[in-house]
Amino acid sequence: MAVNHLLRFTLRPQFGTLTKAFTSFRKVSRERLVLAPFLSRLHGTEASAQKEDSRFKGHDMLAPFTAGWQTTDVSPLIIERSEGSYVYDINGRKYLDSLAGLWCTSLGGNEPRLVEAATKQLNVLPFYHSFWNRTTRPSLELAKELLEMFTARKMGKVFFTNSGSEANDTQVKLVWYYNNALGRPDKKKFIARSKAYHGSTLISASLTGLPAMHQKFDIPAPFVLHTDCPHYWRYHLPGETEEEFSTRLAKNLEDLILKEGPETIAAFIAEPVMGAGGVIPPPATYFEKIQPVLKKYDILFIADEVICAFGRLGTMFGCDKYNIKPDLVSLAKALSSGYMAIGAVLMSPEISDVIHSQSNKLGSFAHGFTYSGHPVSCAVAIETLKIYKERNIVEQVNSISSRFQDGLKAYSDSPIVGEIRGTGLILSTEFADNKSPNDPFPPEWGVGAYFGTECQENGMLVRVAGDTIMMSPPFIISPREVDELISIYGEALKATEERVKELKAQK
Repeated sequence: MAVNHLLRFTLRPQFGTLTKAFTSFRKVSRERLVLAPFLSRLHGTEASAQKEDSRFKGHDMLAPFTAGWQTTDVSPLIIERSEGSYVYDINGRKYLDSLAGLWCTSLGGNEPRLVEAATKQLNVLPFYHSFWNRTTRPSLELAKELLEMFTARKMGKVFFTNSGSEANDTQVKLVWYYNNALGRPDKKKFIARSKAYHGSTLISASLTGLPAMHQKFDIPAPFVLHTDCPHYWRYHLPGETEEEFSTRLAKNLEDLILKEGPETIAAFIAEPVMGAGGVIPPPATYFEKIQPVLKKYDILFIADEVICAFGRLGTMFGCDKYNIKPDLVSLAKALSSGYMAIGAVLMSPEISDVIHSQSNKLGSFAHGFTYSGHPVSCAVAIETLKIYKERNIVEQVNSISSRFQDGLKAYSDSPIVGEIRGTGLILSTEFADNKSPNDPFPPEWGVGAYFGTECQENGMLVRVAGDTIMMSPPFIISPREVDELISIYGEALKATEERVKELKAQK
């Protein structure tokens, strides 16, 4: 089987996805020969690896974001329990979880109040649906709480999903329903951004601007367009300031709208800070310049707050930080601190009123999921929001974030680091030769993957995507744990610098 493109492999997302690219490998057997020994380093001693091999190698699960041969040839890292900012594998080894699971365990791994909330609800009403004007008290209470909590602008209604992917999938249906009700059947196209991540369902993966998510799935859907990624370091022109860069991107967006026809563009979707695409904060004045363009052409703004919401950026919502006034909002992840599967869509009164009228004409709003507003998920989410308020979680994030950001950005002078960027408790490191976005390291060197391996061997899990490292620790991380995180990062960086020197010497 010939492989003529980059082979990206992704280790299990539960322990922080590690992604490494190799090129020009002719046979799968050769890929396995080269990569399997490298991956086996991630599992500690030979004894522990052997224990895992005999029990779980070649398991029966189709693993997300994982190459098939990995589950056949390499033992998975199996996380068995969690405590605070740490997780433990089946051999008892402890890891600092610098990605908070998948950007979600904001309150750490063993918050007793969330466990108690779930248990209490399970004992009273483990399940009931929200169809046909039947529902449960937790779903009603959570909807009310979310509308009160979101203050960037007034919102009208809440619709519950089970994930961020489902929330963004639902956004498309809501916007189409809305425009059809208004007699605008041609206003159906969506504009997302290159390198954005909005989910992995058919529609949300189409909105996602990562080519690897599209390959061989026959997506993106034709109604989805992508505009510029707002990554200043990588895409600015020589001598261009951040403000000038933002002006150019806003003009490019307007040019795209005019090219397609404003009467065909329904909505624009954006993360306040781009997450899985590389942790990319917006350049100065970006949203300030984007929003008037959307208003000018009556295009709805969907804020994907799945990663940013509830304190991650040092504000309760990303919209608060960047003065975004959205028409619709997607939530998930930290909504329940990842303890139960739940997502939500917030919609403006203007949209909810139209949906209300249209559903009356049609006889029903014919959209929903079996587990929309699941009472146990909602009960846990309610308790999560209570904890955020009681512990002033935004203040807590702000009190620790400078230690986190400054401590890691102190490594910016490393010869293999192109950029370290982030805000609040989210950050990424992008490796590059000559500190230039135009000089990536050869993919076959696996610089990012090597760094990730060094971190894991020293007791910390990070996310690696090519040569970009991403971190978003729990909101409850302590100063001592931040110092530990920075120390492990520094040791891994030092080892990676030495590795790059060796590889350059071999050229």
